[in-house]
Amino acid sequence: MNADDLRSRQDIEIARQLMQSREVIRINEMIEKREEKGPMGTRRRLLATSVRMSRGMAPWLHNMTDECIESLAVDIPLELYVYASPSFNAACVKPEDGRLFIMFSSSLLEAFEGSELRFVLGHELGHYLYHHHDIPIGYLLNNQNRPDPRLALQLTTWSRYAEISADRAGAHCAKDPQGVARSLFKLASGLSGKLVDFNINEFMQQVDEMQIEDATPGQGSTPEDWFLTHPFSPLRVRALKLFDNSALVKSDGINIDELEAGVQVLMTMMEPSYLEGRTDTAESMRRLLFAGAVCVANANGNISEQEIAVFEKFFGERSFNDELNLDKLNADLPDRVQQTKALTTKAQRMQIIRDLCTVARADHNQSKSELDVIRHIAATLEVPGHFVSQAMSIPTELD
Repeated sequence: MNADDLRSRQDIEIARQLMQSREVIRINEMIEKREEKGPMGTRRRLLATSVRMSRGMAPWLHNMTDECIESLAVDIPLELYVYASPSFNAACVKPEDGRLFIMFSSSLLEAFEGSELRFVLGHELGHYLYHHHDIPIGYLLNNQNRPDPRLALQLTTWSRYAEISADRAGAHCAKDPQGVARSLFKLASGLSGKLVDFNINEFMQQVDEMQIEDATPGQGSTPEDWFLTHPFSPLRVRALKLFDNSALVKSDGINIDELEAGVQVLMTMMEPSYLEGRTDTAESMRRLLFAGAVCVANANGNISEQEIAVFEKFFGERSFNDELNLDKLNADLPDRVQQTKALTTKAQRMQIIRDLCTVARADHNQSKSELDVIRHIAATLEVPGHFVSQAMSIPTELD
């Protein structure tokens, strides 16, 4: 099978749209000009802060990598590095000077074995194979001139589908659903597997109990898992179950259209689809986001031109005008919060808070008073305060 066939269609489509974005083009041109002056120093930093795992030092790791490279038909010189960390993590760094770099935390290399590690390797190689580094999400979301909120939301939506594609590449390399499940279990629990007897059926039962079908975060996972994809999400487990039961893996599996439709159903929970929805619930969520965004911007008693520009990029041109009554919106906010609370699930309320945080982050200047407004709205909606903190500092790099 051609590894390109594994890539999520939504990953492909959203990436195509992003590559045509003026801001993405501008940042890529900036990066290209820097690279013309010489290497960006990635390899130098890796050599200084981590240990290169040569074939002589870790032949077993290189043999495993060779298997994954052959399985995915990856053709580029590769260097492997390990760095000291108690957290399970791995990353594929953008190629430099014709070489690709994959980094592992020391704890992951010691705790993962066999197909578990092949899944991780395949996942990281998938990011390279599917050109995910062509969209510099870290630069875009952390740059001094941050993108407008709609582009920021599109970037985070794309990054989730990019993880789905990379997961499929990892599963293709592992060729062992149990090994993939063990890998996800270790990422989810932080356990090496030495203290517990892993049971795939019980683990998958926990995923089933999360009640994804009715959009309610379930037991066994903190609610923020539904919106923050690092490092583990029950939605990714479900998506891999669909993949394993598809024609990409089994001759009698569901067809590709059904697979992609199923994944989209799962992922819509993490996307602000209410912005275009026509239901009473969607309308209520939009009205709250609109009023909440205005109140956050006005938290200091003065809405700057920059904040107005950010607001209009999100809600449309001239949405902020002289007819907008700031005092009335502020007075209406509690009623809008209560109405939305009555019509929505907890997952939908968390969507609104996450999107308010995205708006607040977009102008690159969040004050305590702005954060206090968001926290107050979140508390009334019964969204945990720590979710606000995490949503305000979501990691932007693919892993």
